[in-house]
Amino acid sequence: MKSFENYLADQDCAALTIQGYLADLAHFSRWFEQTSGEALNPQNLTPTDVKEYKQYLLSVERRKASTVNRRLAALSAYARWARETGQIQSDPTENVKSVQQVTSAPKWLDKREQFALQRAMERDLQLSKLRYPKRWLTRRRDVSLTLFLLHTGLRLSELTALRLGDVQVSERKGSVLVQNGKGGKQRTVPLNAEARKAIQEWLDVRPTTLSDSIWVAVESESEVLSGRAIQRVLQRYAQDAGLEELTPHICRHTFAKNLVNSGVGLEKVASLLGHSNLNTTRIYITPDERDLELAVEALA
Repeated sequence: MKSFENYLADQDCAALTIQGYLADLAHFSRWFEQTSGEALNPQNLTPTDVKEYKQYLLSVERRKASTVNRRLAALSAYARWARETGQIQSDPTENVKSVQQVTSAPKWLDKREQFALQRAMERDLQLSKLRYPKRWLTRRRDVSLTLFLLHTGLRLSELTALRLGDVQVSERKGSVLVQNGKGGKQRTVPLNAEARKAIQEWLDVRPTTLSDSIWVAVESESEVLSGRAIQRVLQRYAQDAGLEELTPHICRHTFAKNLVNSGVGLEKVASLLGHSNLNTTRIYITPDERDLELAVEALA
């Protein structure tokens, strides 16, 4: 499996993509062993196995189309690796079709949810300053990074990779340089007033450390704030604000949806998000559940 992991890395797959593919392949491997009584290796994988696994995901586990297609994609990558390394002559996943699905809008925060989140963060800052002054510095960082995500649309990996020299901020303008975005692309994202205010308020109190990472730990020995720690911050604010969920990707989707709702063209949105294909950006003009609710309510 290590060889397959190295292959994915050589294909310039993102770390999260590699992690997901390995997890999906492990799921298939367990199913394959239970079904066939054999350990998985490329030589004993057949098109029938792939078709049966697809049917198992749909009929037994009753997985969503997106989950089924993701796991089939992991199998396809596994088969490509095996073929390119000479372990098999033909691709057993080649003729297995993905599950057709209606394009659904990604999850983003509507204006009411954004307002609830803003209030929750403001209360958190006020409470920490009054009752837990030693914790206030951590809360200042947490609020700043959450607002920064909401107003820049950066991916989690891009946020954690930021260094002090990547951000330029003045009173009237600012920008952040994403050095190594998805696919190794570099891009510059302008900072609006809210993003500039959020980052400056953190930089004004950021502890001096040996690391030049922008987002550093405050209450632990580790200097660089991990992606998992950032996810926990967002989960806590989601709970405080009464939201179902809050993740870095939901912040990214919210940033994009706000741009589209403000009349910004898809080409500009794509450039800000670092999309190379405009079709990827079109999901933000797909109506979400709330949009459809308002549509039918208009008939009443």
